Amino acid sequence: MVLVRGNVVVCLTLGRVLGLDRPVIQRCQLHKIRKVKDLLPQRLRSNVERRMTDAYHADSALEAEAALLALAKELDRTHPGAAASLREGLDETLTVLRLGVPPTLARTLRSTNCIESMISACREHAANVKRWRDGQMALRWCAAGMVEAGKQFRRVNGHLHLPSLRAALEREIAEPVGPDVHNDEVSAA
Repeated sequence: MVLVRGNVVVCLTLGRVLGLDRPVIQRCQLHKIRKVKDLLPQRLRSNVERRMTDAYHADSALEAEAALLALAKELDRTHPGAAASLREGLDETLTVLRLGVPPTLARTLRSTNCIESMISACREHAANVKRWRDGQMALRWCAAGMVEAGKQFRRVNGHLHLPSLRAALEREIAEPVGPDVHNDEVSAA
């Protein structure tokens, strides 16, 4: 499963880069809420945020999708840009729900904050470098920054549910079984 912030181009090229026919993508729900809110007037933001949060915490992906599409339909009349932003990549924001990930693990997987925290630690570690000599130096400093960031890592909330996530992902990416092809020609001797 790939957790992304939501760039359309990134989502389209992930499968090719990773060598997967159908990558399982989870877009960051927090960034989606923030992006939709930024396209709305101040008076609507808290209501839309609450409704989107409630939808993302629904019991099923179908229930969440219905709630989010209803919200998008309401926004269509007065704020079509926000409605379009909400619809864009909607399925990928519901991946954790579709896979049936337990709530404790889903809380970690519905946001890119853990990734952004590591990137921030890497930037901070390399901030004092004044002259980058080549790409290898940049890779070494990035790796050293990740080692430093690793010292701050904690256990993933819901880590005991990781085997069930793996099983759900394996079911999701399993090759679909095609129909049996029968040749009805019978040759008589």
